[in-house]
Amino acid sequence: MLQQTTVLFLKNLKKNNKKEWFDINRGKYESAKKDVENLSAEIIKRLSTIDESIAHLQPKDCMFRINRDVRFSKDKSPYKTNMGVYFSKGGKKGNTAGYYFHLEPGQCFVGGGIYQPGPEELKKVRQEIDYNFKDFTKIIGSKKFKSFYKDLDKSDEFRLSRVPKGYEPDNPAAEYLKLKSYIAFVKLSDADLTSKTLVKKTADAFATLQPLLDFVNESLV
Repeated sequence: MLQQTTVLFLKNLKKNNKKEWFDINRGKYESAKKDVENLSAEIIKRLSTIDESIAHLQPKDCMFRINRDVRFSKDKSPYKTNMGVYFSKGGKKGNTAGYYFHLEPGQCFVGGGIYQPGPEELKKVRQEIDYNFKDFTKIIGSKKFKSFYKDLDKSDEFRLSRVPKGYEPDNPAAEYLKLKSYIAFVKLSDADLTSKTLVKKTADAFATLQPLLDFVNESLV
């Protein structure tokens, strides 16, 4: 579980996204960061019993910086209003499919997959789906997967309007071949964040996602 003070810090940061305010409240940020590190350590410990590829990770390997890169953005707010943690064998810098925890009051979620892979990686994943669509549909069509995620995220920002070059429009896997990211997420309430069941709920969601991650990562080998 997370401390209520961590949730409150992020709520206040959203209202006061300025360096001056952050500097004054840096101690609260450090406490919130440590709280998320402790949660991440618990998740790694629990999840590594079924996924040994992340057993070596330390929380600092997985947590994203709170500072925003504003060089090419019209929004010059210096800080993110969320804290994100990415668990993969390469940590936050890994280029393989992994698990993601998104902490943002009112917009929290857990899940994962592979987000905006490069052209070569995307080509390999699509090819694997095309060749082994039966195995793929067994994973995302399983009762457990559907109970958590229903389906992969097919939002317009994550898919093409047409099947990619090299595939026929009537390909049985067409709707999944159009995807540019292979991700699935389930929302968490703010009440979930400070509940004693947070680690279990997160680990269960991640464990449900593991077969999909294995499928994707095997295609990248």
